[in-house]
Amino acid sequence: MKAQDLKIEELIEFREGNIHLHGRRLVMHDIHALAQFRKDLLDTMGPEHARRILTRFGFYWGQADAAGMSRIFKWDSTQEWLLAGPRMHTLQGVTHSEVKTCSLDENKQTLDMQVIWHDCSEAKQHLLEIGTSATAACWIQTGYASGYASYCCNQPIFFVEQTCRACGDAECTSIGRDKASWGEAITPYLAYYSEVETFHSKISQLSDALKKQNQLLASQSPLPHSQATQGHFAEIRSESFGKVLDMAERVARFDSSILITGPSGSGKEVLARHIHRQSDRSQGLFLAINCGALPETLLESELFGHKTGSFTGATSDRIGLFEQSHGGTLFLDEIGDISQSLQVKLLRVLQEREVMRVGESHTRKIDVRVMAATNRNLTLAIQQGRFREDLFYRLSVIEMEVPPLKQRKDDILPLARHFIKKLSKTLNLPKLRLDATCLDFLLDYAWPGNVRELENILERAAILSRDQTLMPECLPRNILQFKQSETTFTTDATKTLAEMERNHIGAVLTSTQGNRTRAAAILGINPTTLWRKLK
Repeated sequence: MKAQDLKIEELIEFREGNIHLHGRRLVMHDIHALAQFRKDLLDTMGPEHARRILTRFGFYWGQADAAGMSRIFKWDSTQEWLLAGPRMHTLQGVTHSEVKTCSLDENKQTLDMQVIWHDCSEAKQHLLEIGTSATAACWIQTGYASGYASYCCNQPIFFVEQTCRACGDAECTSIGRDKASWGEAITPYLAYYSEVETFHSKISQLSDALKKQNQLLASQSPLPHSQATQGHFAEIRSESFGKVLDMAERVARFDSSILITGPSGSGKEVLARHIHRQSDRSQGLFLAINCGALPETLLESELFGHKTGSFTGATSDRIGLFEQSHGGTLFLDEIGDISQSLQVKLLRVLQEREVMRVGESHTRKIDVRVMAATNRNLTLAIQQGRFREDLFYRLSVIEMEVPPLKQRKDDILPLARHFIKKLSKTLNLPKLRLDATCLDFLLDYAWPGNVRELENILERAAILSRDQTLMPECLPRNILQFKQSETTFTTDATKTLAEMERNHIGAVLTSTQGNRTRAAAILGINPTTLWRKLK
């Protein structure tokens, strides 16, 4: 999991009277009420005590968020877990956090991090009720950043605000470092963090309690065993597919033939439609046919058309797809499956730009752009004499390869969110949402069926979901158990069956960073069964 992949709709569940972040109840506050609260604190307790209270409040909040992020997700690295703190600050509407630098050395246990807080709500609160400040005033935010980073790094980390809008500066900026790196410079600020070392144990206890609560809820409402692109691209993050789209943009305005290769379900037709929409032929028809789905005689009639009486069943004249797509684009999917005789006829159409209907003796001019696709190795087919080399060169003036989804892991979550939005409309589930606990499962899976498999699995999960929320138990067992099956399992003949089971459960819990709900799903057992085995 990466920090940039966090989405508020997958983390927080909004219900009337209740807002939950995976077991933690949240409350929305008005910025003006908070501003008045700050003023009352300053007036009654003085700036030092008020700052200490607000800093401790932020510190506890940051620790709670860090524990939650650890409980819910499996992070790519400690640094990604750390960067999720500023991201959470942004998602919760506190400020728009921008991390300028983040240098984490886990071996030396040092951290140097610089963050800009754009449009900071706390500075705005101070200006609303108190006015311009002589010193930096974002005490909750520095406390939050310090608490979050301290929990991640398992040592005291302190953020100190360098500039503040409450002081008249353009932006609020803060630097976070470990205590040793700060040296004596941090001494004046330590008084605001007194006794916060007890927060870590409190937060850990709270996190464990939430895990148990989630396990209990899951065991009380198990899913019954019997239920166990509208042509538009989702956000593209992977470099490999980004290059494909860049190439598509450049070749779209030309009428040259295009051959799109790639595994089944990777989105070859979607790419072809995208190229058509970007081309000068976008107002014309885009027609597609799967060449491997029809027998040779029927495919020939579909492509070229036929004359009445040309064969049994030809009761009327028929216009073929080449003529129908005149002025537009014809997409020939699975082109590697057509017969040798049909290859010859197709080559003539591409060379002469004219078509002859079955049963006729005269030709008709056509104006059509041809795109073809295949999941076969046509170079090997040419060597084996199964595909004509001259046809290959006619079709592949431009050749584009769509990478499999397992090579585009950065695109998995954007695609999943795109399909959830699409399914919300097609299935009439307006509140359909993907729960954050599903994300690691989607990212870990190899997706042999590529984008098509992802879409189909999400549709299945949406249909089986309760309250329109896609939970891990809505996903197929092969996805939940994928990591388990991918792990090399070695046996020790000297161990008892109970010892082997205990070791394996321990390994799965380690892989899920102690998340027992996910571990139970991977093991294929009920959370209460896992709880009993652990006891």
